[in-house]
Amino acid sequence: MTDITSAQRTLTVALGERSYPIHIGVGLLKRANVLEPYLAGQQVMVVTNETIAPLYLETLYASLPSHLEIRTVVLPDGEQYKSIEQVSRIWDALLEAGFNRRCTLIALGGGVIGDMVGYAAAAYQRGVAFIQVPTTLLSQVDSSVGGKTGVNHPLGKNMIGAFWQPKAVIVDIDTLATLPARELSAGLAEVIKYGLIRDERFLSWLEDNMQALRNVEPAVIAEAIAQSCQIKADIVAEDETEQGVRALLNLGHTFGHAIEAHQGYGNWLHGEAVGAGMAMAAALSHQLGWIDDNALARANTVIKSAGLPLAAPAGMSADDFLARMKLDKKNIDTRLRLVLLNALGEACVSDATPPDRLRELLNHYPRG
Repeated sequence: MTDITSAQRTLTVALGERSYPIHIGVGLLKRANVLEPYLAGQQVMVVTNETIAPLYLETLYASLPSHLEIRTVVLPDGEQYKSIEQVSRIWDALLEAGFNRRCTLIALGGGVIGDMVGYAAAAYQRGVAFIQVPTTLLSQVDSSVGGKTGVNHPLGKNMIGAFWQPKAVIVDIDTLATLPARELSAGLAEVIKYGLIRDERFLSWLEDNMQALRNVEPAVIAEAIAQSCQIKADIVAEDETEQGVRALLNLGHTFGHAIEAHQGYGNWLHGEAVGAGMAMAAALSHQLGWIDDNALARANTVIKSAGLPLAAPAGMSADDFLARMKLDKKNIDTRLRLVLLNALGEACVSDATPPDRLRELLNHYPRG
């Protein structure tokens, strides 16, 4: 692992003319010019939610040049509000203010805000600039990077959206100081994912440093964010629109999205559902003979050590899972495609799982 003597660094998502930086550091929102280089013009729309606004909106305002025309939209907080109706509120505000194609949207919040603001930016006047300022660990290591934007549909998570890259991602580690422990654990699910799919050494580092991560020790959390973002940036640069390797980033998500949709968005946090989903994907990989007992035990132990559930929801049947999983975006034609493990640190996308083996897993997998 890279040694870190200060909790500040910059990575790049390499996408040619659409490349952009990820700035990671302590106190970034208090820097006067941290956002200015990425503003397209003089009109700025800051979009946040009711939880984050009283915590960080004033700090963000103070970092922006005084000559700008700045408007704000404050949305309700929660996955259940990740809807086209809430995105329409952003479009309404942009139109009412007369914002033009050189405006910039700033997403100040977690993954829900980031995804909705990105989609609003992608569609407004056929595409305007936006900047990600993620305030949860999950959004800092995953949803703010890579340009996936969108909203949920009652039948499936993130089924309506667009690929639209931000101009920059500003990760201020200070924002994690107000993050509830449950939300921090949800973010750690995505961090663990990167170790499971791509880097067994990183997974070992996570095993050794989990308590420090849960304590939000700045240098350790900065390292985890940087390593996670680097892995994602590399994968996105290789496969921006998920035609191949980017699908590996969905380890646990096919099971997890089924849990979220069935339970009702917001009842399980996204990271909690992904944690259980990764455990289910590891169990299926073990059942198919792809990973051994030790690998399965390590996967389960690191997921549990992050404060995440291993069990599926009580009362969710195999048929409930299968009905939701059939709507997964990775599926091609009628083939269910799952991200599974060949080994710790090595994932694959498979459409060859025998249906009876999947149903066997879903029938017998622990419920909690």
